[in-house]
Amino acid sequence: MDAPHLISRRQALASGMSDRELQRRCESGQWRRIRPGRYLDAPEPDPTPEGRHILLAVATCDAMSVEPVLSHCSALVFHGIPTWTIPLDRVHLTQGRINGGRIQKQLVVHAAHLEPDEITIVNDLRVTTPPRTVLDIARSMDFEQAVVIGDNALRMGLTTTNELRAHLERARQRRGARKAAHAIAFLDGRSESIGESLSRIAIQRGGLPAPELQARVFTDEEACVGRVDFLFAELGVIGEFDEAVEYRSELRGAHLPEQVVIAEKNREDQLRSLGWMVVRWTWTDLNDPTRLARKVHAAAAIAARTRRSGSWIPSPKP
Repeated sequence: MDAPHLISRRQALASGMSDRELQRRCESGQWRRIRPGRYLDAPEPDPTPEGRHILLAVATCDAMSVEPVLSHCSALVFHGIPTWTIPLDRVHLTQGRINGGRIQKQLVVHAAHLEPDEITIVNDLRVTTPPRTVLDIARSMDFEQAVVIGDNALRMGLTTTNELRAHLERARQRRGARKAAHAIAFLDGRSESIGESLSRIAIQRGGLPAPELQARVFTDEEACVGRVDFLFAELGVIGEFDEAVEYRSELRGAHLPEQVVIAEKNREDQLRSLGWMVVRWTWTDLNDPTRLARKVHAAAAIAARTRRSGSWIPSPKP
């Protein structure tokens, strides 16, 4: 995301504008007051939470006497990593010292050591690197948030498992390191959506075996039937997560929704003809891992009486 150019009150007054004129422009909607003393000389350009957060982050950094380092959820936004349920009402900064952290209405300052290679430049602002950012989230947020954030960062190619392990080793004495280690060990960049990341958590909590992700299934003639979300090889079951507005990238293209639905049904019919049982689940099922496990086990019981043909190949981890 491109960072906007803001105008300070001092700059506006130096150009001959009065405080009354500043107020009038804000009241008329010509300008926006981002924070005390910082203005955007245009209506809000991006009404999304991420867009508003960038405005606030730029204004906050501009007002500080010491060049700050954006971190945590602020770094996520600047790296373009989906923040999911993490609130964006406060800018997060990290200062390289052992104490002095504070929380204000629009600002959270973290006190922690930063290595030079844990800082990068995004839109002329200093930001923690993706691996350091994922680690900070994994140390400070809950498991689900850490997995969603980490899976996305891996899938986007912003970091690697080895980088995350190296940063975890650096942070082994910091608060939350053990929690972070649990989350990082679980990450998988093959998860293609938030729902798929949360599905893996529900699968584990439901006591199911770890599935293969994004495996490709073939007929005996080596024709590819398609790529599937979750493949339980030992159970003979294929799992698919249904999001309200998600269509498979390999089917979507320029097709109409009706065509996509028909293509998806044909694909499932082919999978079943090869002896695979297909189980679909939605957001509601993710709230009850036991129910999800029952669905999969019921399908597995049928698959156990069915002869399978064809083959499948795993998708390598990024």
